[in-house]
Parts: sequence; C-alpha cells; structure tokens
Amino acid sequence: MLDPVPILISVAAEDAARRLDQFLAARLETLSRARVQEMIAEGKVLVNNAPAKASLKLRGTETITILGAPERPPLKAIAEDIPLDIVYEDDDLAVINKPAGMMVHAGAGATDDARNRGTLVNALLHHIASLSKLSGDLRPGIVHRLDKETSGLILVAKNDEAHRKLSAQFAQREVKKKYVALVHGWLKEGSGTLTQSISRDRVRRTRMTTKLAGGRAAVTHYRVLRRLDTKFGKFTLLDVKIDTGRTHQIRVHLAALGHPVVGDTMYGAPRQARGTSVAIGLPRNFLHAAELQFRHPRTGEMIALTSELPEELREFLARVEE
Repeated sequence: MLDPVPILISVAAEDAARRLDQFLAARLETLSRARVQEMIAEGKVLVNNAPAKASLKLRGTETITILGAPERPPLKAIAEDIPLDIVYEDDDLAVINKPAGMMVHAGAGATDDARNRGTLVNALLHHIASLSKLSGDLRPGIVHRLDKETSGLILVAKNDEAHRKLSAQFAQREVKKKYVALVHGWLKEGSGTLTQSISRDRVRRTRMTTKLAGGRAAVTHYRVLRRLDTKFGKFTLLDVKIDTGRTHQIRVHLAALGHPVVGDTMYGAPRQARGTSVAIGLPRNFLHAAELQFRHPRTGEMIALTSELPEELREFLARVEE
C-alpha cells in the first residue's frame, strides 16, 4: 500500500545511474518492482513533472512525484481438477499435504491466465465446495502459507468463523508447527533458538534478510536429529519448530547461521553438493512441514497431524548416506 498521494521523492547523488523502477522498488518497500513498473506505465510516476520510462537512468538530481497506485481489475482464482492429498477434513476445515513445486496461491500480479493456474487454491476450489472468504477471491480458505518448494501440512478454512478462530490461534502462537530440514555442514550446538528479525531485501525483492534493522520479530527453534558425514560433504538433519510465521523464516534463519537448507539456492545452497569425484543435487528445498497441531475452531478439541517425508526426500537421504 502507498501512503496518501501525491508522494514527492528527491533522488540523491548516490542514486545516480540507477534505473527508475529499481530505485522506486527499493524506496517503496511494500511494492514489488512489477507493481512499480505498472505505476510508471500508467503515467502515475513523474520525473521532474514529466512522464518517464521504467528504464530511465537517474542522474541524482531529480524530483519524483507519485500520483497513485496502479489500477487493477479484481482478481479471482480459477478452479482446476488437480489431485490433492487431503489428510483431514470436516465441515469447518481441511488439512492438505502440499507437494513441493506447488504455490499456495497466485501472486497479486497474476491474471486469469496461465500465471493463475496450478496452485493449491485452484485445486481447493475444485475439491471443496465452500471456502472462507476472509482472504479475498485470490486466496479463499488460506489461513497460512508454505513456500512453493516446501512440502507438507497446510491448514485451510471452509468458513469465515473457522478462519477467524484459526487466525487468532496463529496470532497468539498457539498453533504448533514442526518441520524437518537438511542443511549443509554440521551445526556446532545440538539445539538452539534463532531470533534475528526478518525484513524484505531492499535490492532483491523476492528475498528476505536478517541484515536490516527494524524487521519483524521471528523465532525459530532447532534440534539436531543426525549429523551426516558423506562422500558429498557434511550435512545436518534438523527438527525445526517456529513460533512465528515470517516469509521464508526457516530458510533465512538457517542461512544466516551459515547452514543453508539443501536445495535452497536462493539463500546460498550450492546447486550440487560435491565430493571428491561425485556430486548430487536436489531440485527443491529439503524442508518439509511434518507436524501440525491446533485446536478445532468449533469443538476446541486438539487436532494433531503428521506427514512423512515425501519420497524424493527419502530417496535423497538414502543416496547421500550410501
């Protein structure tokens, strides 16, 4: 969201030679670069009181005027017949075992075309007659999220009342979530708690970081399950619990510790783990939401569910340990 418009931004000398869209995406932290480019294309960004192109190279002396956010038609997710692994279901909610590679929902920049296909929401709309509407037409039923390349348990609300009560449990940190992760290297401690705040990276907008002040509080607990010394290098298998649900939280915290999740090239993991004469790669993150515990929003009963490691992660572990 933008502050009340118009907004005036002075370009400093140190920003000379930066593209206009890149500069604004860094300054307007709540907007993606794609959204900024839409604003520029719609003539809602003026440089020295004149329209400009997204590719304009700044000189460091300009005044930028932002007249408003881009205008968009309302978006709505499309039902698709995609198989779902439904672990639990009743009149109020469902718990899905999401595979890696499936996005939970389309992004805000999606339209009713191929970019709004293949998501968990598309599948939910086909399999479940009624979903809560609190998250809008693009995210019906979605109470929380998992990253695209993370597999495992995700909770879905079928009605608004269930959604409100489940959201309150997440906000009060009553929902218990446990993950299994394989990371590069050996962690020194057998267990620990990571508490660095998390912010959006100002340059690479799809990434998060622990290196900026003023981020959102995040708490991650880890426990070592096994340390592996293999022909592909050293790895640690972890049991991870989170008290908060920040974007990419586990991945960012473990990477900041110097132990990125296997397969997570966004946060520093190599594309392949290499030994002296062999290499092995994983086309997804070795991160799986294995346990989920919450109170039923209608009955108050404690629901505890588990999900085994998917086959591709079990096979990867077996190959590493050969």
